[in-house]
Amino acid sequence: MRITSQELLHFRNHINTKVTWAPHLNVITGPNGAGKTSLVDAIHFLCMSRSFVSTTDQYVINSEEKYFMIKGHFEGNIRSEFDVGCSYSRGDGKKIFVNDSPLERLSDLIGMVPVVVLSPDDKKLTLEGPIERRSFMDSFISQISTAYLRDLIDYRKVRRQRNTLLKDFQGPVSTLKSYLEPWNIQLVETGSRIIAERYKVLENFKEYLERDYAMISGMDLTTGLEYQTFCEPSVNPDDVKVQYEKALEETFDKEIEREQTLTGPHKDEVVFYLDDFELRRFGSQGQHRLFALSLKMAQLHYYSDELDDLPILLLDDVFGDLDPKKIEILLTALQNHEGQTFITSANPVPFEEYVDFDGVKNKLFSVHNGIIKEEA
Repeated sequence: MRITSQELLHFRNHINTKVTWAPHLNVITGPNGAGKTSLVDAIHFLCMSRSFVSTTDQYVINSEEKYFMIKGHFEGNIRSEFDVGCSYSRGDGKKIFVNDSPLERLSDLIGMVPVVVLSPDDKKLTLEGPIERRSFMDSFISQISTAYLRDLIDYRKVRRQRNTLLKDFQGPVSTLKSYLEPWNIQLVETGSRIIAERYKVLENFKEYLERDYAMISGMDLTTGLEYQTFCEPSVNPDDVKVQYEKALEETFDKEIEREQTLTGPHKDEVVFYLDDFELRRFGSQGQHRLFALSLKMAQLHYYSDELDDLPILLLDDVFGDLDPKKIEILLTALQNHEGQTFITSANPVPFEEYVDFDGVKNKLFSVHNGIIKEEA
């Protein structure tokens, strides 16, 4: 999959930007605040219906305007070509269009254009709490499995309803238990499938992570990851279901006390290791950076093997922290990968030493004050 052209209107400091992208490598340079990240964030919007930079859509609008609009033309194997548009206004909210037809649900966009993004914020993946890694898991798997995304959405709805009942119910415990039963059935059904899918994907993902960390780091360190949930995970949802039902019974009294659902995949964790040492607790800053980069490269290669269309890769301000040898290794790997890649860089990096910017397959751009220019 690749994006051939793009238009940004009132998107941060891009007032009216139009650009034609190269099918392989696109390198975007310029000072901080010039609008480099906005260009790749707009691509992410068209793939995932949200920003990877801002948590709220309204912060994406140019400060002097009331709305933004972004459009992109895509080409791939499953769909030969199609257009995706995204608009947001302070009054009407966000809308997604495919070939000018509005999508009923924003989630319908997920997986249509697979994308992998690495930005400076991804240091949270290995440094901060479990919510960051659950988010990574869910985004990862949702792009390759619509069934998983559907289960995830349903599970969150059921858990909200169940939590409301636990919080607001006034009456005998026996009555509460009977009222919870329909929600418990749905919780167990969807939650068991989520856990089984997470376990299956992560077990397969281990090989990719180990290979890419060795390639990028050049170090003889063994990577590992452990999927932790409330039960013994299995690729068979029925095996998880038996354990789930038992766990709900055991935590029922605590749930009444705390007025919330305490058992399920919303509590899961993924622990990363280097040579049997937990990365979050014992890893150096350099190891954290390389591990996060390896995670995203492994995701890229996993998607490339699993999907009919190659994913788009977005690397935002990644090269500034890499030494020359690792820059060479990474750029060589990206040139060998047939998919489309976008790289932003504020720091001077000798890209021309490794990439042939022919203006057709690979392009070099500069951005200043929201204006993009293709360099000869």
